[in-house]
Amino acid sequence: MTPYTTLISAPDLQALIASGAPLMVFDCSFDLMQPTAGAQQYAQAHIPGAVYADLNNDLSAKHGAPGATGTLTAQEADQPASGGRHPLPSRERFAMWLSSVGFANGMQAVVYDRQGANYCGRLWWMLKWAGHDAVAALDGGLQAWQANGGAVNSGDEPAHFQSNFRLGEPLRQLATASDVLARLQQPGQTVIDARAGARYRGEVEPLDPVAGHIPGALNRPFAENIGTDGRFKPAAVLRAEFDALLAGRNPATVVHQCGSGVSAVPNLLAMEVAGLGTTALFAGSWSEWCSDPTRPVEKG
Repeated sequence: MTPYTTLISAPDLQALIASGAPLMVFDCSFDLMQPTAGAQQYAQAHIPGAVYADLNNDLSAKHGAPGATGTLTAQEADQPASGGRHPLPSRERFAMWLSSVGFANGMQAVVYDRQGANYCGRLWWMLKWAGHDAVAALDGGLQAWQANGGAVNSGDEPAHFQSNFRLGEPLRQLATASDVLARLQQPGQTVIDARAGARYRGEVEPLDPVAGHIPGALNRPFAENIGTDGRFKPAAVLRAEFDALLAGRNPATVVHQCGSGVSAVPNLLAMEVAGLGTTALFAGSWSEWCSDPTRPVEKG
């Protein structure tokens, strides 16, 4: 079977399930303002057999109270792989979670949410970072699944037997705040900020202590990748839009960021759908960047 590595349509997922191929589906629905809402949505309706992946509890490292400089202090022995409001767990900690839910290296992973791929992209990227290429986002999310006649379950699903997921070489690049700072406004780096325009310009800042953006960053709100039908825009349209945004800059130099490294991923995924290759993710994003007062900030 040829693996799905970017997007998968609802009809293709239904066919894949019917084929009996090794597969695990993950529901990543979430709401930043109501952190328990995603689990409640999963309990109400989810693709049969789907495992719930919680952004805070499963896809982020545990952290304690803000430190003296506004940075987050880890409470676990294994240090997070990034900073910010949603620090990445270490690859080893992530592999332990995958094993605990029964995900194995030979499986196709399909991730989805109800929020325009805002949250399921996180798990898509993390699996690539763990060395697992066979992962795709359900194009259109649960809405597309149901519109195509897909059944849903409510409540809990039976637990899976523990597996032994083995890490591979990372298939996607993780950029650190130091990496971004070292190449700031140089031709070898193009930062794309996925936050809404008002946050990017520094007109409002509902979540982080400082308003503004990384100097020189381009702005493409992640929702611009989604068409009126709730699915990713066609590859040719995405290609034209990113070409216009980059204005001759090399796509290979792109580093994606947002507020906390979550909603940046739809831009990264869209560039791959558009045929523009793999790009880097600054997972700590604005929440990590602005925690250090010595890092420069731009507004407007």
